[in-house]
Amino acid sequence: MKKISILIPCYNEELNVEPMAQALTEMFAKDLPNYDYEILFIDNDSKDLTRPKLRKLCENDKHIKAIFNAKNFGQFNSPYYGILQTTGDCVVSMVCDFQDPIELIPKYVKEWENGYKIVIGIKTSSKESKIMYFLRSCYYKLIKKFSDVEQIEHFTGSGLYDKDFVQVLRDLNDPKPFLRGIVAELGYERKEIPYEQPQRRAGKTSNNFYRLYDAAMLSITSYTKVGLRIATIGGAILSGLSLVAAFVYLILKLIWWNEFPAGMAPVVIGMFVLGSVQLFFIGLLGEYILSINDRVMNRPLVVEAERINFDQEEKKED
Repeated sequence: MKKISILIPCYNEELNVEPMAQALTEMFAKDLPNYDYEILFIDNDSKDLTRPKLRKLCENDKHIKAIFNAKNFGQFNSPYYGILQTTGDCVVSMVCDFQDPIELIPKYVKEWENGYKIVIGIKTSSKESKIMYFLRSCYYKLIKKFSDVEQIEHFTGSGLYDKDFVQVLRDLNDPKPFLRGIVAELGYERKEIPYEQPQRRAGKTSNNFYRLYDAAMLSITSYTKVGLRIATIGGAILSGLSLVAAFVYLILKLIWWNEFPAGMAPVVIGMFVLGSVQLFFIGLLGEYILSINDRVMNRPLVVEAERINFDQEEKKED
């Protein structure tokens, strides 16, 4: 009997973990009765009642497992690490707030049985803020245009990954993984399943401007050279314009020495413009250096504080 792993990353999801576990259990009983399964929750140091509820779920059902991180290791490391800890013939990664509909899982499995090693969900519309959806669309198109690697628009990471691809992820040993880019760059032939993203079932999203900015910078620094190229080309163009402006001012001053008071305004304006441009590109360069620094340090993806219901399988492996 084939085994399907379900990976559910969570952070402060006390209102969703129990309904999610129940919904998944009922879905397997109804739609996928011929498959064994495990449901792995990886908690990123929640501060609410998520962990006590997960302990109770694991106690009542041995199909449910949990990993508790020692601290919050970010929105990318924790799910990626969780995928590597699964033991099924394939793993399905989904968020805990029901914005990845569980009705997609049977569709994923069907295409997996048809031979696809990667089956992913693609948002064709969303019930979230229209402004946010529009901004995300612009972001995806921008990254897709400038990336050296094919990028998948409106792909959040939700999908089914065969154990062969999971092994590829294990072998990467990337301390700063960006799963969406890795699927596009190194993944097998994939099947895309369109869906409408619903609103959160309950609770508040942990995403904020900083988290969204971090995601955007990780994808830009990992898969594009556009920032560095813009800095180089832009710097050359602005340097040329500065030299031309300086030369024009010199000629005008020499011709109309007394009638042409150059004054300090052009100098001050030029200094502010060039200074702001330099600061912008120094910051952009810093983002690339920060990404390199994270990878060079090669720190672990996650440090575990506790894992539950892994004992039986670990004994079998021994």
